Amino acid sequence: MQKPPIHKSFLNAFRGVFMMIKAERNFQIELLAFLINLFFIFYFRLHYSDAALVLMASFAVLSAEIFNTAVEKICDIVQPDFDKRIGFIKDIAAGAVVLTVIAAVIVGILVYGKYVVRFMETVKLLFL
Repeated sequence: MQKPPIHKSFLNAFRGVFMMIKAERNFQIELLAFLINLFFIFYFRLHYSDAALVLMASFAVLSAEIFNTAVEKICDIVQPDFDKRIGFIKDIAAGAVVLTVIAAVIVGILVYGKYVVRFMETVKLLFL
């Protein structure tokens, strides 16, 4: 089988992302969190390295969700009926997403902490 041209490969990949946006509630929630992070990156004027950490953590969560959905869809095709083994596989894939989210939250706390403290000091000075 011949591989498609590179532009078709990219189109297929982006179609997959748009399918996730359209059909998967958790991905929509995580995408909203990503957009909020983008706002905070510009609002707090994060240093490039801090912005890179936040963006990497955000994209890791989105990617983990895509992999989790792919595993779940494959499992549903292989075994449409309830099966404890399939449930175990799905739970493991969901666990990977949870761990990625926990790591992203920790990154967010570590990165945004200093910016929030600086913002609070500025607000405090305005009211004194």
